[in-house]
Amino acid sequence: MGWLLEPLQFSFMRTGLLAAVLVGVTCAVLGVYVVLRSMAFIGDALAHTVLPGLVSAYLLGLNLLGGAVVAGVATALGIGWLSRRGTVREDTAIGITFTGMFALGVLLMSTADSFRDFSHMLFGNILGITPSDVALISVLALAVLAAIYLFHKELELTSFDPVHARAIGLSADTVRYGLLVLLSLTVVAGIQAVGVVLISALLITPAAAASLLTKSLPRMMAISASIAVVSSVTGLYASYYLDVASGAAIVLACTACFVVASAIRALRQIPGNKEALPPG
Repeated sequence: MGWLLEPLQFSFMRTGLLAAVLVGVTCAVLGVYVVLRSMAFIGDALAHTVLPGLVSAYLLGLNLLGGAVVAGVATALGIGWLSRRGTVREDTAIGITFTGMFALGVLLMSTADSFRDFSHMLFGNILGITPSDVALISVLALAVLAAIYLFHKELELTSFDPVHARAIGLSADTVRYGLLVLLSLTVVAGIQAVGVVLISALLITPAAAASLLTKSLPRMMAISASIAVVSSVTGLYASYYLDVASGAAIVLACTACFVVASAIRALRQIPGNKEALPPG
């Protein structure tokens, strides 16, 4: 038990674990809707488009997560507005916004004295999270999870049967706008944990793994959240004992869980194992 308790004697590990669990659960639960709606590209795009907000906040001496919130929400609304007008296809609007905002972030980074100052934005630095950062992450996580709880019926209906949703007067566009905003807030909450480059994996991989194991939405969310929490804790312990990047370790742990889920699904498809391994 000593190896399990040893890292917890350090405050930065305790703070990092708390932040990792908050981020992991939020990403995993919202990620289920991202996977069901085939919005993985949007999640990746939002992760990169918050970079200008992060860099601007750093250069101005402001709170980094606050800058990311502004950039993320503005991007989410911009993507929704461009695609809704029909001027360009949604994937085209995402591509334009994604590349333009990321390029702006890199341009702003080039005005600083050293790129090293921004490495934690790209790859995460969960062990450097402060209590004030945890407080902001907690607010964002609770806001996202509360919104999912309050509007789960609308999100579920527009995800599985958008035609019926429109028939009963539910605006699919409004729900989509709301989902994009929640997605941007979730991305912001996870930036410091795994960074701009890896946050989309934390959003997609646990939910994708869960979707292989069950078709029930509540179970999918529970499994996805469990995978994210286990991966976050495993990744942090690996970073402590192996001296490797914590963000990358967390994502690789998620990937390992996906491989296991794929193997379980493959076993279920073997005729002799269908009864032994019933679908979720």
